[in-house]
Amino acid sequence: MARIPLLQMNGISLTFGGDPIFNGLDLVVQPGDRVALVGRNGSGKSTLMKVMAGLVEPDLGDIVVPPGNSVGYMEQDPDMSGYATLGDFASAGLDAGEMYKVERAGEGLKFDPARPVDTASGGERRRAALARLMAEAPDLMLLDEPTNHLDIEAIAWLENELATTRTAYVLISHDRAFLRALTRATLWIDRGMVRRQEKGFDAFEAWRDKTWEDEDMQRHKLDRKIKSEARWAVEGISARRKRNQGRVRALGDLRAERSSMIRRQGGAAMALQAGTKSGKKVMDAKSITKEFGEKSIVQELSLTVQRGDRIAFVGPNGVGKTTLIKLLMGEIAPDSGTVTLGTNLMPAVFDQARAQLDPDMTLWDSLTGDPDMRVSGKADQIMVRGMPRHVVGYLKEFLFDERQARAPVRSLSGGEKARLLLAKLMAKESNVLVMDEPTNDLDVETLDLLQELLDDYDGTVLLVSHDRDFLDRVATTTVAMEGDGQATVYAGGWSDYRAQRGEDAPKKESKSKQKASVVSKQATAPQDGLSFTEKHRLDALPGIIERLQAEIAKLEEFMSDPEMFSKEPVKFQKATDALVERHNALSDAEEEWLVLEEKAEG
Repeated sequence: MARIPLLQMNGISLTFGGDPIFNGLDLVVQPGDRVALVGRNGSGKSTLMKVMAGLVEPDLGDIVVPPGNSVGYMEQDPDMSGYATLGDFASAGLDAGEMYKVERAGEGLKFDPARPVDTASGGERRRAALARLMAEAPDLMLLDEPTNHLDIEAIAWLENELATTRTAYVLISHDRAFLRALTRATLWIDRGMVRRQEKGFDAFEAWRDKTWEDEDMQRHKLDRKIKSEARWAVEGISARRKRNQGRVRALGDLRAERSSMIRRQGGAAMALQAGTKSGKKVMDAKSITKEFGEKSIVQELSLTVQRGDRIAFVGPNGVGKTTLIKLLMGEIAPDSGTVTLGTNLMPAVFDQARAQLDPDMTLWDSLTGDPDMRVSGKADQIMVRGMPRHVVGYLKEFLFDERQARAPVRSLSGGEKARLLLAKLMAKESNVLVMDEPTNDLDVETLDLLQELLDDYDGTVLLVSHDRDFLDRVATTTVAMEGDGQATVYAGGWSDYRAQRGEDAPKKESKSKQKASVVSKQATAPQDGLSFTEKHRLDALPGIIERLQAEIAKLEEFMSDPEMFSKEPVKFQKATDALVERHNALSDAEEEWLVLEEKAEG
């Protein structure tokens, strides 16, 4: 028996005064669907979601939601006028006995229902809007970037909630790990066309690349056919004019078909160039401690940052990750301990709050008005890594068109604002990048390019991010901040950090639970001579050793090109340093495994 759809869209067309965003779109969402909605920034993902929610009226077509079904949309910028607290907003429409749903979501998403609306940040408002949607429990949830402003613990909570719910949902997110874990179908918006595949996001990139490969092949064949027919038209038409008018008309049809093909938007032509090399030792922190009142940020942390390191800082929101970076950068002084900065440091900062962007300025003025980018006497040029460039030409490298150059920053989407901030950052020469949540709102293709740029960047990167996949791709060291001043340094990215922990990051327990846990552990302690930490470490080491061996093999293959040293001396040196580091780490891991194995057997 056929299921009744939760939502059906028939012949939807929509324009905003220019090229159609959608044309003749048909779409069905069934009960139980878990759908990833993907596409380039500006392709219309959020617009499609608003059409589905009934917030944007299409020019043509109709949307059918059968009686008894409900559709809920997570607002990006919720209107909270008339509500005193975040809890009042989140519980609006619920029965008095259902407030527990908001409190539960507030605990998982980490917002305080008692927080006055007037003092709440944008992130807290978004979390309240998400809690409201989850408490309402509609038949279909429309979630637009729900992980923005969530820390990794809150993302894990939300991931678990969505994994176990029976509610259908359509999900927009830049977080690959989140999409891979939750989705079973994919909607892909590409140049006004919406395609659907009954596989989750994990299969998206292979599907996209195959689609584009087939499209390029079709375009190539069509070009060859047009060329052949055009040659025939010039050489033979005079002798066969009457008989072959149909073939001439067919040539016209081929040319019309070719001209109607919409070119794919190219990737952003972003470039990142390190300036003068810093000293080999960039930062050296020794036993630093910092407190603000009763809040302890860090206690007795020692950390040495070498040139070329990619250091990730992870932990719950509000734990002090940004403060620790400011300590390491010398912007604030520790209460005790010392921080020694290396020589020739040229920092550049990507600010998650985007405070460097004035919403009332145009994109043009945002670049030309920057003192570090201004070219004296030239109103239409900016300095880009020491060279003058026309402002529009530079904006085009970040996928902005000429019309947008004079538009206000406030008119940009979240992804476009992130690209504009990257444009400002990458115009400057630097050898230390501080990147605070750079991945928010960026599409998959731009994230891939940013990762490649950071891989090739001949400088040092300090990174704050809750994007687990991006951390795995970029970080060489992870500093885990767990609250109460605890900060622990681990080798590798997010998955390496978890492997070295031997388990998922533990949730904080109440003191009574901790006491009970201690009694339980004493009663069930292993008899093989290993502590619990050592046992977990022993279990994790084979995986770490296998990963290091694979990385060594990959580096040795990369360096096997006899011309690599002369062609790419910088990359060759980086690969050499990385190979030495991996060999040392492998030797240490193997020795540690032998010691623990002997202890376990003894």
